[in-house]
Amino acid sequence: MESFLIQASIYLLAAVIAVPIATRLGLGSVLGYLLAGIIIGPVLGLVGSETQNLQHFAEFGVVMMLFIIGLELEPRALWDMRHKLLGLGFLQITLTASMIAAGAASFGLAWPSAIAIGLTFSLSSTAIVMQTLSEKKLTHTQGGRSVFSVLLAQDIAVIPMLALLPLLAIHGLNEHSSADHGTHAVSLVDGLPGWGVTLVTLAAVGLVILFGLFGTRPLFHFIHSAKLREMYTAVALMTVVVIASLMNLVGLSPALGTFLAGVVLANSEFKHELEASIQPFKGLLLGLFFITVGSGIDFEIILAAPVFIIGLTLLIMFSKGLVLFVLATLFGIKGRDKWLFTLGLAQAGEFGLVLVGFVVAQSIVPDHLLPILLIIIALTMLLTPLFFILHGFLAKRLVKTFGHHEMDEIDGEGPVIIAGVGRFGQIVNSMVRTAGHETTVLDNDIETIKLMRRFGVKAFFGDPTRPELLNASGLATAATLVVALDDKDAAIRLVEMARRAQPDLHIVARAFDRQHVYRLYRAGADDIVREMFDSSLRAGRYVLENVGMSEYEAHEHEIAFYKADRHAMIELAKLWKPELKLEDNAAYIDRAMELNKAMEFELMSRESETDQP
Repeated sequence: MESFLIQASIYLLAAVIAVPIATRLGLGSVLGYLLAGIIIGPVLGLVGSETQNLQHFAEFGVVMMLFIIGLELEPRALWDMRHKLLGLGFLQITLTASMIAAGAASFGLAWPSAIAIGLTFSLSSTAIVMQTLSEKKLTHTQGGRSVFSVLLAQDIAVIPMLALLPLLAIHGLNEHSSADHGTHAVSLVDGLPGWGVTLVTLAAVGLVILFGLFGTRPLFHFIHSAKLREMYTAVALMTVVVIASLMNLVGLSPALGTFLAGVVLANSEFKHELEASIQPFKGLLLGLFFITVGSGIDFEIILAAPVFIIGLTLLIMFSKGLVLFVLATLFGIKGRDKWLFTLGLAQAGEFGLVLVGFVVAQSIVPDHLLPILLIIIALTMLLTPLFFILHGFLAKRLVKTFGHHEMDEIDGEGPVIIAGVGRFGQIVNSMVRTAGHETTVLDNDIETIKLMRRFGVKAFFGDPTRPELLNASGLATAATLVVALDDKDAAIRLVEMARRAQPDLHIVARAFDRQHVYRLYRAGADDIVREMFDSSLRAGRYVLENVGMSEYEAHEHEIAFYKADRHAMIELAKLWKPELKLEDNAAYIDRAMELNKAMEFELMSRESETDQP
């Protein structure tokens, strides 16, 4: 136990020190994690043999990341990506694998070994690339979407690779390889005929889809009855862990299985709640994974033949980048997006680490190449953050040369976020949607969400005042936030939080009374609507019509009163002091009396003017 605590302290301390320094220097968190691993591993020797076992645990961060990516990708969007998946993605795998295999064969390797190495290096790092794209806000650019399409195609391609690579085994290549495996994991498909494996695999995938469609709602309704925040986190983790375990049992990729589950749940009202609960664990485990990659680099092998190892690493990245650049040109990716696509995917990835061990164990690649291949993969991952820095430099040069930025392709939930969907929020949502604009509706009342979804409204369950939930709903790309929460204090917190996160966001807030208006004004709301004010205006207009005014005159008086009251409200908000009772705030009372007299005089003068012939 003491040893575990010491090791945990070392890893966490290294991350806490290295990552903030790296981000402040503009190097990104990924490079910070990798450098932290190098320092505590090869440099200081503070960690050792436990790194490899820890890496298997940390790889679960990749599984969680793909689950979150799936949540952000609706089935319709996945279908719309089919051309890039089948064209851009699988062309990249085929051409890259062929080029690297040809190069490996030229070094004297047998063709089965060369093909296996080519397939291994055709894969890129989903963990590093998606994390960096997210940090640099490049996910929704044309280049970012193309990168994601290729990464998704690669993750899908891992399954047939694992199935077909054993056919390349070379008899007697590694005589001792099978003896070092130890105990095998439990499997549902061992010993089954081919058709049996197919049926069990399809049944597992079908079970995941059925759970996403019909199982999550009753599960979350049951959890909701407990009224405990930690239960939502528990059920989110349970969902990912159970699906990943099931995929392992049938020999499929856990990451791909959880991605499928995320896609199925993309239209669920619990989408943002799941994402917000998983996000902290995903970030921490991914960071741990990057640290283990850095600490696992064996610099003794590099120092033994530095020119050969580093030269081979750069040659592989150049070959892969060349293929990517040609494909980007063929598929119409231009400018800075072309460089993002080329430089962002030029590395090998975490699935490559798995495949290298697999092909050596299956006697496809000589075992003496295992440490060299692992070092090259790790070095390509280490260089990737530097390539993203190079992309930033090239992007700035392109802007200076051509004088403009290319437009980004935004793929958010909608330009309007509505937090709180009671009587007030429902009317706002209906009016905005009937005008043809998409909305993202958030509320922490599960019964209201169920009712809204029965009427075809895309509503999501969760507490809108949680920063991670608000960010998951698309705050970064939203144009307007509507705050319609029943809790006054929660509404204030939400406005303050949204204003800090997005200074340019337009915030429309519902207020209950004048003092609430003043608090929302101080918090940063742009437009504030008192709950009863507009309905009272309409009622007053009806009264004026009934006592002799024409419909036009009553309407004009209503508008004039609204403008005068709005002006007075802004003036008084500047004088309002929450620490004083209203009757003790002399400046406020004096100004209120002045404004009331001015309003009466202005409106009476206006009426007398309209009465003149």
